[in-house]
Amino acid sequence: MTTTAAAPAAPTSASTLQIALRKLRRHKAAMLSLAFIVLMALVALFAPFIAPHDPNAQDLAGVFAPPSASYPLGQDELGRDLLSRVIYGSRVSLMVGVAVALASTLVGTLMGLLAGFFGGRTDSLISRFIEFMLCLPDIPLLLVISGIIASSDKAFIVNLRENLGSSASVVIIITIFVVFGWMGTARLVRGEVLRLRNLEYIDAARALGASNNRVMWRHLAPNLLGIVVVSATFAVGGAILGEAALSFLGFGIQPPVSSWGNMLSNAQEVVLQYPWLPFYPGLAILFTVLAFNFLGDGLRDAFDPRARH
Repeated sequence: MTTTAAAPAAPTSASTLQIALRKLRRHKAAMLSLAFIVLMALVALFAPFIAPHDPNAQDLAGVFAPPSASYPLGQDELGRDLLSRVIYGSRVSLMVGVAVALASTLVGTLMGLLAGFFGGRTDSLISRFIEFMLCLPDIPLLLVISGIIASSDKAFIVNLRENLGSSASVVIIITIFVVFGWMGTARLVRGEVLRLRNLEYIDAARALGASNNRVMWRHLAPNLLGIVVVSATFAVGGAILGEAALSFLGFGIQPPVSSWGNMLSNAQEVVLQYPWLPFYPGLAILFTVLAFNFLGDGLRDAFDPRARH
């Protein structure tokens, strides 16, 4: 009897991940950033227990009140507690960032994997579509689309607003950012797949009878882990900044939902008289985006095979 040898496994293994984790632990900026991100995630998760006040509770007697013992960061234009709104705003900003990063990375990875693996017409079609999407002026289109959706009377949009209530604007923003945010990951994954598909272990897997699905998901996909993780990490920071920009311009997350971006928008007309209003949400955006970017740098170094030794 003859037996068929098993196809060789892809080079990525548990040992590769262990090496990457050891290198990541030596990256001080990345580890500090990871600690900060975990802290922010805990703050967002336990916001109802941490926030000293209801973020939407109005105290008209305390409009634009400066920081005090009861309101450590002061009060906004409606007398709401700024600290509580910053804490609750972390929930929205982190949720938008993580959801956009996960969804856009998933779509980009799938499209890049299909384009790089099959090549030919599939690659040409996907690549031309990516180039078309990249040629679009994303910021003006985001403003126009979000504005149209916010004022649309279509049945689907109306039902979405009725079912989700104040969270509808969050879902809409996430969807818009995913539609315009997957192309960078797709190009990175496509280039890596084009390099990997010609290596010896892929040829050996094909010679042993491995199907296209097995080659893609068992032998190619694991080797894309480094690129995908790094791309997703940077995408979180980009989505947080994008949401803040849209909300600042009035086209993003709509009140009464609190986000760092619409807090900046509410404070823009009184920034000189009451500088603490934009300072704290802006500081939260700055440190959070920096943390994700530093973590992305650390992950990129950790998964870089040229620096493995």
